[in-house]
Amino acid sequence: MDPEKDNVQIGVYRLLSRLGAGGMGEVYLAEDTRLHRRVALKLLHSDSDDESSRKRLLREARAAATLDHPNICTVFDVGDADGRGYIAMQYVEGETLASRLERAPLPMRDGVAIATQIVAALDEAHRHGVIHRDVKPQNIILTLKTGPRCSTSVSPRSHHSTPENSAQPH
Repeated sequence: MDPEKDNVQIGVYRLLSRLGAGGMGEVYLAEDTRLHRRVALKLLHSDSDDESSRKRLLREARAAATLDHPNICTVFDVGDADGRGYIAMQYVEGETLASRLERAPLPMRDGVAIATQIVAALDEAHRHGVIHRDVKPQNIILTLKTGPRCSTSVSPRSHHSTPENSAQPH
């Protein structure tokens, strides 16, 4: 699917460009045609878009939606449109920590500042019983305005974690 050529619409979201992919799905820059804002739209892979995956996606969205922290991306919507499960979340303009690290090592001061903010975001999530299951440089977006942001890949904390009640890493 090439949103730049095909003018793809998923529900109220018009896909603009592909941002990345993971084990569970692909993430696109999209326009919310109702609210006229840009969002990051995570779509389940079409070959793994089954009832179990949709339930896991809903759990992930619900867990992330309980969080309100400046270093965590906000979830706006979750649903199913045109046969595809999706999460719409805050689009954060910037580069991933992975991209930044490819250019050159971070100065110690910058590395400590980023780590401190990410730890604060994870602490907030843990205080709400939410676990980020895929913390890695590719899932941390560096912004000029608000510092680093963690993208989704979270699940509610469970004492009895099984494939049915926990999100898998993406």
